[in-house]
Amino acid sequence: MRIQLPIVSVNNDSHHGGRAALTCRFRCGDACFHEVPNTTTNPYVGDVIADALSRRTVMRAAAVVTAATAVGASATVAAPEASAAESASATAATSTRHASRGARGLRFEPVAPNTADTVTVPDGYAQNVVIRWGEPILRGAPAFDPENQTAESQSKQFGYNNDFLALLPLPGERNRQILVANHEYTDEVLMFRGYDAANPTKQQVEVAWAAHGLTAVVVEGDRRSGKLTPVPRHPLNRRVTATSEFKVTGPAAGSDLLKTSADPTGTKVLGTLNNCSGGVTPWGTTLHGEENFNQYFANATRATDKRYGLGTGATERKWERFDKRFDVAQEPNEPHRFGFVVELDPYDPTAKPRKRTALGRFKHEGATVRLTDDGRPVVYSGDDERFDYFYKFIGSKRMKKGSSRAVREHNLSLLDEGTLYVAKLTGDSPAIEIDGSGKLPADGEFDGSGEWIPLATATAKGAVSHVEGMTADEVFVFTRLAGDKVGATKMDRPEDIEPNPHTGKVYVALTNNSNRGVGANAKADEANPRNANKHGQILELTERWNRADSKKFAWTLFLVAGDPSDPATYFAGFPKDDVSPISCPDNVAFDSYGNLWISTDGNALGNHDGLFGVATRGDRRGELKQFLTMPNGAETCGPVIQDRRVLVAVQHPGEIDGATAEKPLSAWPDGAGKINRPAVVAVWRKDGCDIGV
Repeated sequence: MRIQLPIVSVNNDSHHGGRAALTCRFRCGDACFHEVPNTTTNPYVGDVIADALSRRTVMRAAAVVTAATAVGASATVAAPEASAAESASATAATSTRHASRGARGLRFEPVAPNTADTVTVPDGYAQNVVIRWGEPILRGAPAFDPENQTAESQSKQFGYNNDFLALLPLPGERNRQILVANHEYTDEVLMFRGYDAANPTKQQVEVAWAAHGLTAVVVEGDRRSGKLTPVPRHPLNRRVTATSEFKVTGPAAGSDLLKTSADPTGTKVLGTLNNCSGGVTPWGTTLHGEENFNQYFANATRATDKRYGLGTGATERKWERFDKRFDVAQEPNEPHRFGFVVELDPYDPTAKPRKRTALGRFKHEGATVRLTDDGRPVVYSGDDERFDYFYKFIGSKRMKKGSSRAVREHNLSLLDEGTLYVAKLTGDSPAIEIDGSGKLPADGEFDGSGEWIPLATATAKGAVSHVEGMTADEVFVFTRLAGDKVGATKMDRPEDIEPNPHTGKVYVALTNNSNRGVGANAKADEANPRNANKHGQILELTERWNRADSKKFAWTLFLVAGDPSDPATYFAGFPKDDVSPISCPDNVAFDSYGNLWISTDGNALGNHDGLFGVATRGDRRGELKQFLTMPNGAETCGPVIQDRRVLVAVQHPGEIDGATAEKPLSAWPDGAGKINRPAVVAVWRKDGCDIGV
């Protein structure tokens, strides 16, 4: 089933995996070009997995060779980074015989890796664009006009660069659901004709403010298919932007570290920025992670600013020219008010969104929730930076069931009290056996144990720090520094983290880290497999006794991404000639069968990003199949996997070096010569049956 096509993509750059430099500029502020913010000597998780990975691969290869020899056959081991053409000729013939095979929920013919300028789906499946950037959703919103964009119009239209998606039930309205979307960042070069990056206009900046944030919009499903369409002017439709008012809650609310000239109370913030992934809570709200907020703030000089990646000069977008809060020299505390998890109540369009400081401040990729046996929330979140950490929050209050106002208000306080932890991983092999070369440890395994190290506890009466030399306020505002102090394990860009609702196992997407082992940077350890890691991996974590509130866990390497022909890849032990190639796992989700679905960001194999499904248990554990691919320049985001529908966010289509609004390098979604518009796409089976069965 493994299929690889010749590399002819224009969407390929080595700056950030396979990501174009244009994306680096606008999405994360050229983070990969900057000095690594984490300069501590804490163990690097990459060292934990590499040797174990190679060990298992070699042992498995030896077993294959032994079996072949027994029947008089010969075998060869493919060299790393085998060419795409070689992979194609070796595996294309297997695709059709696997069309109806696979774990339940994954029985579709895998899409071949490609560079087509479209959303490619399996045979027998159909799709529609649900909603595009600029489509009107609120009363009084005009139709989208790329030549006449205004902040007032954009604040009533679907925002830019949709990322995280959630579909929530809408009781009492048949075939309707609430779609919630993050709008991570703006790419002004692709949004405005004649854009001058050195001199943006006030109107362009204000449009960009309005294009950031969140959207809640009611969508209606077609009864005969999986098609979704928005319901304009529905009373639950809502836009939240970079100028909307937010309530700060939890232990850091009112802290001197959060007070500004515009908000001397430290409890109100205007806007949310760079919302990446998120989560849905058991009590019916959505969570949204503020990720690369650092790029919006100019003229930072403090060590704490440097640890969070803030720059010392002007910003890419020059927002500081139009609002002093983006100038750290004038408002030193304003950056401290971003980098949190935002909670939104989609069922109450009048409720202020809340920034939950008890979950810590860092580059939150997202936040996902499971409940303890006694009903308390546990939230997992990754800090999307090279060599940074992943975290867990264990709440101290139990969720209440019901829909009354009192119950809802109680549940909206659950993320303000509890303890914040950071992960420390330990390999089970002697350090002398881990040298980053891929040599196997003597025990023949790539796994280990871990512990959750407490950082601070918040209660109704106050907060207590567990980190020597830091106050509780400092821990919740400078969480990265707290992780440094307690010796947390450095990871390869920990992004989305998702608990499996069937097994309780937790899956951590580690996208890549091309800096690992380069120069003075930390080298591989037993939890990350490769130096100069271009393709990333997925870690499987098992809490002790499978209890969400456990302080100990075991971990193993579930997937090491890349071309299956490369001996340094691993697919949970599944035969590698029966899997799709995958690079740079980012967001993850589960279907109702317990299969893990993975969206990618920055494919370093030369093909477009895509969405993949992989079985996590049974005799097909590790069988990974590509479900769809993206158009030119686009990233796969926000997957929602329902029984009869898959939803993805097509983010930054056409975002390729050299592209502009005048000269788009993608024809998606509206045809050649049209301005590129990020959008949400729904996919379903043409025969109306469930996905992958």
